[in-house]
Amino acid sequence: MVMTVRVIAPDKTVWDAPAEEVILPSTTGQLGILSNHAPLLTALETGVMRVRQEREWVAIALMGGFAEVENNEVTVLVNAAERGDTIDLETAKREFSDAQAAVAKAQQSGSKQAQIQAAQAFRRARARVQAAGGVVEI
Repeated sequence: MVMTVRVIAPDKTVWDAPAEEVILPSTTGQLGILSNHAPLLTALETGVMRVRQEREWVAIALMGGFAEVENNEVTVLVNAAERGDTIDLETAKREFSDAQAAVAKAQQSGSKQAQIQAAQAFRRARARVQAAGGVVEI
């Protein structure tokens, strides 16, 4: 049995199609959803959501938000999202490297605000690399 999965960002609908399985980056860890899942509302971290259609997995980089599961419908409301197959891996790797350097610089600065902003940029860059199929080494 399949469920309807929708990923909605403020500026566009990133995904709206049936799926057999969904793996979400919840704030408490990876969360797997199959058809007939119990009703659920969960907060999402910046990370990679994976959607399975038949035997194919599609990766989507999510930039935080919420997910609701009810009656074989999964609705994901996010700040931003991007399908992995639309991300240029080399560009994403460069951005990840830049984000790593920014984290190190922010830690040396001692500014809490700079550290928070650098950590958020790092998580976004890591999610984009992972969604594009790259491997992240920390």
